Amino acid sequence: MTVTVGTTPHKIFLAGEWVDSPDVLVVDNPATGAEVGRTYLATPEQYDAAVSAAERAFAVTRKLPSYERGRILRELSAKVAEHRDELAEIIVAEAGKPIRDARVEVDRASLVFRLGAEEAERMHGEVIPLDLMPSSRERVGITRRFPIGPIAGISPFNFPLNLAVHKLAPAIASGNPIVLKPASKDPLVMLRLAELIEEVGVPEGMVSILPMTREMGDRMVGDDRFKLLTFTGSPAVGWRMKGRAGKKKIVLELGGNAGLIVDRSANIDWAVKRAVTGSFAYSGQTCISVQRVFVHESVWDEFMGKFTAAAAALKVGDPMDPSTDVGPMVDAANAQRTQDWVDEAVAMGGKLLLGGKAQGTYFPPTILTDVPFIARVCSSEAFAPLVVAFKFSSMDEAIRQVNDSDFGLQTGVFTSDIGDAWKAFNELEVGGVIINDIPSYRIDHMPYGGVKDSGQGREGLRWAIEDMTELRLMVLAWPQ
Repeated sequence: MTVTVGTTPHKIFLAGEWVDSPDVLVVDNPATGAEVGRTYLATPEQYDAAVSAAERAFAVTRKLPSYERGRILRELSAKVAEHRDELAEIIVAEAGKPIRDARVEVDRASLVFRLGAEEAERMHGEVIPLDLMPSSRERVGITRRFPIGPIAGISPFNFPLNLAVHKLAPAIASGNPIVLKPASKDPLVMLRLAELIEEVGVPEGMVSILPMTREMGDRMVGDDRFKLLTFTGSPAVGWRMKGRAGKKKIVLELGGNAGLIVDRSANIDWAVKRAVTGSFAYSGQTCISVQRVFVHESVWDEFMGKFTAAAAALKVGDPMDPSTDVGPMVDAANAQRTQDWVDEAVAMGGKLLLGGKAQGTYFPPTILTDVPFIARVCSSEAFAPLVVAFKFSSMDEAIRQVNDSDFGLQTGVFTSDIGDAWKAFNELEVGGVIINDIPSYRIDHMPYGGVKDSGQGREGLRWAIEDMTELRLMVLAWPQ
């Protein structure tokens, strides 16, 4: 099968079989509103069949040798790289992501599969001396990680390929079956990936990729047949899931309103260059997009002047044009929400330096100052191409301001002062502190995740595999 633009719906991937359903899902292009393609939403019966198949598959997958898990993942990495342009164009069509960014997303997905293969082949334990007291002499402990069982994965629209692969790859690497619910706004790229999975060959029932209604997604959360739920999405939805998840493990990669600190010792030109990327790439629709910028008063004029000019020079337009910097938001409703939040900030006394007016699904790069902290553009996750800037006079003040948030995912700190870098690392209440780069920085093998309302657990292959496995100890005692 091949994902194509047209009116013939693409079948969905149920435990190695391609099936249809009575419920057709239409996928639209955010840039034009035109139909991109169609697929299906899984029925309750199909959902149950996928989970039952995953349960049966676990008897096989839990015993897959590391070389076989590595083979699957290496071949998937190669397949994704081989189909780079095709996959990127599907992402552009259904997600509105600029083609340059879409190609990077495909490259990252290929990397994640390759990293998964490497981790599959080095899932090691340790030997622990236990003879720490006379009654425990002649004993030694050996640990090993074992797969936990069927995994439920729910992935978001903003990285429809790579963030889904961040659930698939560690599941395969650790020998666990997975049922994945891709985002309904842009599921086609994952169905194309399912075709590549079929070509590579995995045990029957190990992987199902099923677009579903939200109600069906709710069933996944409470389904005790799953041993882990891994969810990437909004904080409100994620924390409600935690309350319904029962005894299963749960990994939540949620939102943020990422802070960026530009200290007085910062390299201003580098900070501006990276801040523009971190603020407006994919129209700010990433959970680590720069939203709040804190600039030392001594460099305020220089940084803000250059930052505003660089943002104004970004090209807003057709996401298929390689020269486009900022494409559409995912839909008109999100563009209108962003408009409402900007209007509220201005009404509360905020000053608009750039942008601020929606045009259909497009929202231009927007910069605000003098906004009260209680405004939604400061206190909530904007998930939009907007930035609010504040002055500070000391690193202690900047850290307090960044920490004055319900979220704590990542923070960027531009400084040439090693003391301030260490202070930021020690005192910022976030999952990651990025020195001399933007909070939007991520490479796929690093531990990634947040604190407070930004979630729990970590992604990144090694850390995801830890959640998808149980540590088991064997004690060896020698008769005396």
